[in-house]
Amino acid sequence: MGKRSDIHKVMIIGSGPIVIGQACEFDYSGTQACKALRELGYQIVLVNSNPATIMTDPEMADVTYIEPLNLQTMIEIIKKERPDALLPNLGGQTGLNLCLELHKAGILEKYGVKVIGVQVDAIERGEDRIAFKETMKRLGIEMPKSEAVSNMNDAEKVAKSLGFPLVIRPAYTMGGTGGGHVHNMDEFRVIAERGLEASLIHQILIEESVYGWEELELEVVRDSKNQMITVCFIENVDAMGVHTGDSYCTAPMLTISEELQKRLQEYSYRIVEAIEVIGGTNIQFAHDPKTGRVVIIEINPRTSRSSALASKATGFPIALVSAKLAAGMTLDEIPYWRCGTLDKYTPSGDYVVVKFARWAFEKFRNAEDRLGTQMRAVGEVMSIGRNYKEALLKAIRSLENGRYGLGFAKDFNLRSLDELMALLSHPTSERQFIMYEALRKGATVEELYRKTSIKPWFIQQMKELVELEEEILQFKGKQLPAELLIRSKQDGFADKYLAKLLDVPEQSIRQQREKLGVNEAWEAVRVSGVKDASYYYSTYNSCDEIETTSARKIMVLGGGPNRIGQGIEFDYCCVHAAFAARDAGMETIMVNCNPETVSTDYDTSDKLYFEPLTVEDVLSIYEKEKPEGVIVQFGGQTPLNISAELEACGVKILGTAPRAIEIAEDRDLFRKMMHELEIPMPKEEMVVDFNEA
Repeated sequence: MGKRSDIHKVMIIGSGPIVIGQACEFDYSGTQACKALRELGYQIVLVNSNPATIMTDPEMADVTYIEPLNLQTMIEIIKKERPDALLPNLGGQTGLNLCLELHKAGILEKYGVKVIGVQVDAIERGEDRIAFKETMKRLGIEMPKSEAVSNMNDAEKVAKSLGFPLVIRPAYTMGGTGGGHVHNMDEFRVIAERGLEASLIHQILIEESVYGWEELELEVVRDSKNQMITVCFIENVDAMGVHTGDSYCTAPMLTISEELQKRLQEYSYRIVEAIEVIGGTNIQFAHDPKTGRVVIIEINPRTSRSSALASKATGFPIALVSAKLAAGMTLDEIPYWRCGTLDKYTPSGDYVVVKFARWAFEKFRNAEDRLGTQMRAVGEVMSIGRNYKEALLKAIRSLENGRYGLGFAKDFNLRSLDELMALLSHPTSERQFIMYEALRKGATVEELYRKTSIKPWFIQQMKELVELEEEILQFKGKQLPAELLIRSKQDGFADKYLAKLLDVPEQSIRQQREKLGVNEAWEAVRVSGVKDASYYYSTYNSCDEIETTSARKIMVLGGGPNRIGQGIEFDYCCVHAAFAARDAGMETIMVNCNPETVSTDYDTSDKLYFEPLTVEDVLSIYEKEKPEGVIVQFGGQTPLNISAELEACGVKILGTAPRAIEIAEDRDLFRKMMHELEIPMPKEEMVVDFNEA
């Protein structure tokens, strides 16, 4: 079919400020859309209010408006720019909601603006709880028993008829905003009122609870020829009751039968065909493993956080492809490295991906660490390994919370088994770490399954890690036997964590394994939809077959997971560092573990390593690639914290030297320098414990 010739100028609406549930994944998708549409020859009008984004760089669009994302502003921009089309489904919930408001206000019809990617009535069928329920009923796809209401009187009647526990889901919101899981009428009234207030159309869905069921997601792409492919099958390890943004998950599905996956795929294709989305759609199901019952929870007829994860997990750039499909291209016109064109795409790869969320409960006084149907995570990491254990432990050491393994977090190892089991009564950000210590104290797989609804296979994998760790602890203060060191590395144990377990310097672990020839190998994730592109992950379970060049190189260390105080602005800096080095004729190497970002897009740098930002992992890449140096100053606190160790290991740090970083970061050293420079500071004293303070 080729690109559409009836449109020439396309307006793209961004997602605005970073909030919980809507983060830098939309900078990633918006940037991809701009690149794809400009490549096809369209003029781009971009509107976003967030200046800390790559998409708002002047070179990304033909015209960029950094303006409030509200109806009146959109009207003024449309009146001035007269776009032929509006692409709303790459800017999160904000883009969809504004598109709907523009439609209802008659603005799109008045100025002849076509909506591409997703039709307005499709937004309503996907987002409006009543319309969605009617569509599912027509398709014969079961939903949890539910009813949509628009006022508290009706809400209380529905609650009494359905019985508790219940789930409240507001319409036209993101990240579960305003919703929640309720167990009695008092909780119900609070959350129902909050949900009605949060909803764009003052509507909530009151739904029977499927708490404890498996939560399964598919990322599906459809084109205008009604050709459909499944990009990724995602298994949430945390059961229903924890928002998918908080849930720890894997790709591919590791415990779900092929028969059930095909059933979910068939349902998904029926849904996207009925909703008529062009491009990517995220579809969430719940499955009762005891009865086999499957119900659909919701769909997102747009790119989402799960879309970004699925893109990076598979090498399929969903936003890029979705933008091309919205512009009229079809899957059989876009290249696919395995089978020619994307209409023949199937997920592939002999690796496992783990996503783990990053929370910041410690930043908020009196905040309760309890996970539910409203998203609480502020960021996430993604790791890739040849097996589940390796990927899981790589994810843990990517979190930037001072933990390099699952054991000995906080004081959990000092608690009794009864205390640990009590802590598992509700899902929290610490659940995996508590489970690890409970297994060490003798909890059985079945007991933990009954307590958490996490499937026994995953708990058994964790138990095997605990058992291996107990073997390692038998050699405290000594050198590990070669066989045990090799086994621990193949199962994902970090050098730093092994050093902690054995009470020896990390360098001694590194020296021993290097002497044994136990080094990280590298494997490629091939990128679909483009010609000849890949990115890379490490493993201790393979031989290294990735070639390097002799070109001049610069390595840039990214910012890791988003958290309070370190967000998208550092990714922006890292991306521009890579662009500048490339413009200077250098080969650029990016290292990062955040799947939401532009820095982990396949074409931001010449070579992307999707890896934890630890001394072990960065040093392995440095020794393989042999760059002229490493830039640490643009990734925020993450790379700064390891710069001195890297320098001590022989890494050349470019830009600001580690000693200068230390003076700026160490309060005592900084105070002394200000004193020497005779620059006044507030009176202060350094203390190291609470009594001194």
